[in-house]
Amino acid sequence: MAKIVCIVPYSKYYINFSWDLLKDLKQEGNEIVALAADSIFQQELEAIGVTLIKIPLNNTGLNVFYDSYSLHILVKQLKSLQPDIVICYSIKPVLYGTIASRLAKIKNTFSFITGIGYVFIGNTVLQKNLLIIVKMLYRLSLKFSNKIFFENPDDLSLFKSLKLIGKSKDAVIVNGSGVDIHKFTYSPPKANPISFLVISRIIFDKGIIEFIEAAKLLKQKYPQAKFKILGPFVKSPSSIKRETINEWVNQGIIEYLGETTDVRPFIADSSVFVLPSYREGTPKSTLEAMAMGLPVVTTDSPGCRETVVNNVNGFLIPPKDYVALAMAMEKFITNPDIIRAMGIMSREIAVSKYDVRKVNHFIKKSIGLE
Repeated sequence: MAKIVCIVPYSKYYINFSWDLLKDLKQEGNEIVALAADSIFQQELEAIGVTLIKIPLNNTGLNVFYDSYSLHILVKQLKSLQPDIVICYSIKPVLYGTIASRLAKIKNTFSFITGIGYVFIGNTVLQKNLLIIVKMLYRLSLKFSNKIFFENPDDLSLFKSLKLIGKSKDAVIVNGSGVDIHKFTYSPPKANPISFLVISRIIFDKGIIEFIEAAKLLKQKYPQAKFKILGPFVKSPSSIKRETINEWVNQGIIEYLGETTDVRPFIADSSVFVLPSYREGTPKSTLEAMAMGLPVVTTDSPGCRETVVNNVNGFLIPPKDYVALAMAMEKFITNPDIIRAMGIMSREIAVSKYDVRKVNHFIKKSIGLE
């Protein structure tokens, strides 16, 4: 039995990405305390025996005064809780949670790099300046991690090339957060009419604009085809305005489905899953669509390319290339028989590689709990 503190940027993170791991750890007799910047999902976490504590933590941007205050509160909480293990997910919790854990004299701290964030991707002056600071913070904070988990080999290579982690630092690759293959069960894709589904936050980095531009091209030739987007509008430097999406909805190019706590009915009502993202850790939405038997069109970019065997369970296209995206989606319209065949292969890959039970077993073994 161990006392484990997890730190994430927002409470929904626990529901979307680490729910199965939390349940496993709790059922095995561990005490779990979850820290997050809000308490929206407190009841859900308490229902599985996890205590949620709200902490001040800004998920985006760098504010030296507020972030210093966040670090102070984190140190105070960890000193009070005195956990055996601290697990930090995502950028801000890793940057400050690991330092706080060291200052609180916690011996076992683990970091999960679940993606590199918009700061590494963008080319604006602001992003370049922020990147200098973020790299300095990573070099400091990751020294205090016993082990660092990466979701794809490209991110691990990038951190090594930038000397954000030392050559001797214990770093491993995990297959994302996995997918519950018993909850996300196979169902034959709907192919009449053929519909393409994107599930993501409404931000530029997910390739939303490329999806819309590709849909515009295809709608001219195949007006019966459907192009759907499911996901929340969020406050982010990379966010897309609601008015922009509404414009394309009003023109009949796409359907915006809003946001949901259960994506399964929307996946079951679609033919092909699309994620034209510029870069990911390992996209959970893609794994869920694969588990339910949808073929995938995604980019040949870090985190995305790992989910698709090209021409087997879908197609890989260059990032930021809406013409290539349209051509890949058109293959399913002109040859609908491949939808089911590729969808079956998606399910097989999800079961063999991304089953959450296998992923969680690897994580628990890596942090010394199995």
